[in-house]
Amino acid sequence: MLNFVKPLLIAAALLSALPASGEDRVTLGWGRLFSNDAIGDGKDRWRTGGYQVSRVRGLGWNGSLPDAPGELLEFRASGQLLAPEDLVSPPLTDRRYAAMLSFGMHTHYDWRGNDVSLGADLVFTGPQTGISNFQKWIHNMIGLPKPLVVDHQIGNGIYPTFVAEFGRNMAVNDRISLRPFVEAQAGVESLVRVGGDLVIGTLGRDDLMLRDGATGQRYRAVEGTRDQSLSFVLGGDLAQVFDSALLPENGLATRSEDRSRLRAGVHWQGQKASAFYGVTYFSPEFDQQPTGQLVGSLNLNLKF
Repeated sequence: MLNFVKPLLIAAALLSALPASGEDRVTLGWGRLFSNDAIGDGKDRWRTGGYQVSRVRGLGWNGSLPDAPGELLEFRASGQLLAPEDLVSPPLTDRRYAAMLSFGMHTHYDWRGNDVSLGADLVFTGPQTGISNFQKWIHNMIGLPKPLVVDHQIGNGIYPTFVAEFGRNMAVNDRISLRPFVEAQAGVESLVRVGGDLVIGTLGRDDLMLRDGATGQRYRAVEGTRDQSLSFVLGGDLAQVFDSALLPENGLATRSEDRSRLRAGVHWQGQKASAFYGVTYFSPEFDQQPTGQLVGSLNLNLKF
């Protein structure tokens, strides 16, 4: 339990050290996305699960991004679990078990008609996150075999990680919009990514949409106009990977230099509730990975 608390205390100290704004900020919204291959291909392997939650604070929201960085702030926390194909006796060339817990701050603003997102996270890896102990406890509670791979997981580390994304919303008509984007990341994994997202419907028209780091699925954090409707999303991206602490150079699993993701989803908006379900296809992330995988993502929001 102490190992789990330590990264939380470090993150809290960093956030408390941030300078206070001269104007009063308010919480504009919360966003979250749960992802797991149990609701994807059901195989419990590789990029097996994750959860990302965002709290957005600012001076107000009028349906569009502010013109200056720092006015709109997103405080983000996420956890991810990566695992080999078998938790008891995996192939020798499979990827090592890796647990990640991260905390960060990002700002979102408009620059010459482009959506800009800049931020930094502290990413904690290894047993200090407490994730592997939690998984062992769950397996013990429900009578599953003990996950022996946690004894050889990626070790404790702290990785300052910086992310920048530039995108541009382009309306095809009043029901279809396209958003190409480019992204660069340096830290726990260093890469450059280019891709796009297509929305058929009203989702995101005057909402603040954020991107999940693992799947690339976008989720709503600040709500604009509440239109009762059904929206469909499609997307994909390609990445060039330069370095990864999750696939170290001295490991038997050798990092693939290229990665791709394809995603699709459906978002339902009712009068007092909304729901999103999506699937993401990941191409192999290391050369010995025999196939890609499907991971499902879920978001439910209820208002009373």
